[in-house]
Amino acid sequence: DATHNTLFEMLGNFSIGDYFKEGAISFALEFMTQNMGLPVDRLHATIYLDDDEARQLWLDAGFPDERISRHGDEDNWWGPAGLEGPCGPSSEIHYDLGTDKGCLQSDCAPNCTNVMNEHGDECNRFVEIWNLVFMQFYHHLDGTRTNLPSTGVDTGMGFERLVRVMQRAETMYETDLFQPMVQKTEEISGRKYGTDRDTDYGIRTVVEHGRSVTFLIADGVVPGNEGRGYVLRRVIRRAIRYGRRIGLEGNFLGEIAEAAIAKMGEMYPELVNNREFILTVLRLEEDRFQQAFLNGNAILMDAMEGQDSLAGETVFQLWDTHGFPVEMTQEIAREHGVEVDMEGFERAMEAQRARARATAKFGDDRAKIRVYESLGIGGTRFLGYEQTTASSIVVGLIADNETVDQVTEGQEVEIALVQTPFYAEGGGQIGDSGEIVGSEGRIEINDTQEVMPGLIIQFGKVTQGTMNMGDSVDAYVDPVRREDTARNHTATHMLHAALRQVLGAHVRQAGSYVAPDRLRFDFTHVQAVTDEEMWQVQLLVNEKVRQNARILKDEDTYQSAIRRGALAFFGDKYGDTVRLVEIANGDTFSFEVCGGTHVQLTGEVGAVYVLGESSIGAGMRRIEAISGRAAERLVWERFHREDRLARTLSTTPQETEERVQSLMDELSELQRERENMERKLTLQSAEGLLDSAQQVDGVTVLATRVTAANADSLREVGDWLRDKLGSGVVVLGSVINDRPILISMVTSDLVERGLNASDIARGAAKAIGGGGGGRPDVAQAGGRDASKLDDALELVSGLVRESLSS
Repeated sequence: DATHNTLFEMLGNFSIGDYFKEGAISFALEFMTQNMGLPVDRLHATIYLDDDEARQLWLDAGFPDERISRHGDEDNWWGPAGLEGPCGPSSEIHYDLGTDKGCLQSDCAPNCTNVMNEHGDECNRFVEIWNLVFMQFYHHLDGTRTNLPSTGVDTGMGFERLVRVMQRAETMYETDLFQPMVQKTEEISGRKYGTDRDTDYGIRTVVEHGRSVTFLIADGVVPGNEGRGYVLRRVIRRAIRYGRRIGLEGNFLGEIAEAAIAKMGEMYPELVNNREFILTVLRLEEDRFQQAFLNGNAILMDAMEGQDSLAGETVFQLWDTHGFPVEMTQEIAREHGVEVDMEGFERAMEAQRARARATAKFGDDRAKIRVYESLGIGGTRFLGYEQTTASSIVVGLIADNETVDQVTEGQEVEIALVQTPFYAEGGGQIGDSGEIVGSEGRIEINDTQEVMPGLIIQFGKVTQGTMNMGDSVDAYVDPVRREDTARNHTATHMLHAALRQVLGAHVRQAGSYVAPDRLRFDFTHVQAVTDEEMWQVQLLVNEKVRQNARILKDEDTYQSAIRRGALAFFGDKYGDTVRLVEIANGDTFSFEVCGGTHVQLTGEVGAVYVLGESSIGAGMRRIEAISGRAAERLVWERFHREDRLARTLSTTPQETEERVQSLMDELSELQRERENMERKLTLQSAEGLLDSAQQVDGVTVLATRVTAANADSLREVGDWLRDKLGSGVVVLGSVINDRPILISMVTSDLVERGLNASDIARGAAKAIGGGGGGRPDVAQAGGRDASKLDDALELVSGLVRESLSS
C-alpha cells in the first residue's frame, strides 16, 4: 500500500534517564518544522487515552486542541516486548495530506479506518511519520504496572514516509527512493505504472520485495525453511508470483536487485560488496521455485475448483511437500473467494510436531531451573581464561535433581563453586572436564554448563570419598583436552576468515561445534565449495599458522565492538560487555566477538586439515576439520595406510595410484569378457526357445521365461528371437536382482494390425503386481511378486487374442 514496507529505514532518538516527554516533543517538533520545513498546521498529534501530561505539552507547544486526539492500546501504547518488561504510552505525529485526500468524510482524523473506495482500501489522508514512546512503567507477570526508577524515550520515524511527505508523492513508489526500481520493472515487464490498479499493485510488490530481499541477502540471510531464511523465501516467492501477474517470465529479481544496489549502494556499501552473492542467491531461489510454483499452483487450483473452502490438510501438504508458503495459499484462495480451513492446517501441523516430540525426550526444564534457583547463588566467577587450576569453595551440590549437603562415592552429581577455571559450554565450544579434589573426596568432571545466566555448574561423578557443602577444594581442568579444544576453536576462527577471503564477505557463521578431537563450522553459501576453493582456504589457514600470528584478546561494549569491525554470530545473545578475539600479524586476519578459549599464537595450532564439506540445507554449508594432535595423527595414519596398501599391491607408495588404475582396467576387461560370454550362452539357449512358440489366431506368439544377467541381455535375446520369427509377438520374463521383469516385442506388420507391445506388457504385469509401458513395438514392465512370473507369461496368449478380436 501507500505506507507499509517489509523493509524500511528507521530514524529515531533515544534518552535513558535524561530528557523525557517535554524534550522528546520539543525536539520532534523542531526537527519537523525547522529542519524539514513542514507546515505546523499540517501536523497532528495522537496521545494515549489518559496521558494528560502529553496533551498539555502539545498545547504548550502551540498545537490547538482539535489537532490532538486520544487513542487506546492498539495505537498509542508500547510494550512490554514479552510477558513482562518496560512499557509506556506513546505520542504519534501524523501529517495531513489535505481534505481532498482519503475518505473525504467529516469524521476523518489520524488513525482513520473509513473505507475510501470500492476496493475496500482504508483512508490514507493522514500519514503517521513519527512515534514517540515514553518508557515509564514496568509491566509485571500478574498484570500490575509500577513506575520505572528511571524513565526513557524511544522514538521511531519511517524514512520512506518522511520522503513521501517531503516530495508530495501519492505513495512512496512515486518518490526517488523507489522510482529506479519502478522504471526497471516497467522496462522488463512492458507494463506501465499508473495504468490500472492490478498493474500498480504487481509492480509495487516486485519493487518493494525486490529491494527488501536484496538487503536481507546482503546481511547473510539465505532462503530456508525456518526462521529468517523462511521469511526471505516467502518474500522472494511472493515477488515471483506477482511478477508473473504482470507478465514477467523467467528470472527477473536479479535485475530489480541491480537497480536497488545502484540506488542504495553508496550509503550501504555491503550491497555493492555482496553484489555477486545477492544475484547468485536470487537466481538459484528463482530456479528452485519455478517448478515448485507450477506444481503447487496446479494442485491448489484443482483443489479449489468448484469449492467454497480449502481443506487444512491440503494447505499442509502444499507447504510440507511442495514448499508452497501458507500465506501464498491464503492469498490465492482469497482472490478466488475460497475460505481456508486454517484450523485444519494447524491440526496437521500439530500432528507433525507431535510426531517430532515422540522421537525426542525432554526433561522438566522449568522444574530443573527451580532447583538451580534454590541454590541461592548469584553467579560464578570464571577464571579459565588465565588459568586451568584454582582453589575454591563448594557452594552448591545437586544429586538426583535435588539440592543436598553431601555427596558420596558413586553418585552422579552437579557441583557449583564460588570461582572456577572450568569453561562452560558456549559459542559452539564444549564444556571442560577434569577433577575437583577436596580433603575427603574427589569428583571426576565430565562436562561444564552455564545452566542460568552467570551460574556455572560442573557435572561429574564422585570417584572417591565424600564432598560437603562449604568444603575447600582444588579444581583442575584437563589441560590436554583444554589445549586441543583451544586449538580447534582458533582454527574455527581462521577457517571463517579464510572462507570470507576466498568465497566472499557474504560468508557468515551459522553454527559451530568445537571439541578436542575435531571441529565443525556451518556457514552461509549457496553452492558447493569446489576442490580448488577448499584448497585455497586450507592453504591460507596454514600459511597464517606458519606466520605464528598473535592472538589478541580484550573486552569492549558490544556496540563499540561492532563499530570496530568485529564479527558476531547472528544467533547468539550478547551482554553489554563482550570478549573480542583478534588474529593479527600486522594486518588483521580475523576479528570476532567470542567468549571461548584460544591459543596465544597461531603456531600453536600446528596444522589444519579440512576433512570434508557438505550441504546442510538450502544456502547452508558445513566444513569438518581437525588441527593439532588430531591433524598429526591423521597424517601418520594416512602415510601408514598408503604403505600397507602399496605392500598389498606389490608396488611403492609413489606408484600406488597407477597400480590401482591398472588393476581397475584389468577388472573392467574381465567384466566385459564375462558379459560377452554370458550373452553368447544366453543366445545359444535362446535358439531352443523357438520350439515353444504358439499360434494364436494365425499369429506366432512366444512367451517364455529366460535367464538373463540384466535387462539389456534380456532385450538382446528378445531382439534375436523377434528377428528369427520374422513376424510375431515375443514376451520374455526373467527375475533380475530378485525383481520380476518382462520384455514385450511386436513385429512391425502386427503393429499395423493393431497389436501393441505396451498394452501386452501392462496387461501381463498385473499378475506380478506391477505395471509398465513403452512403444507399440517394444515395451518393458516390472513388478513386485517374482513367484507370479509364470502366471504373467500365461496371460500373453489371451491378451494377443483379445487385441486381435477388438
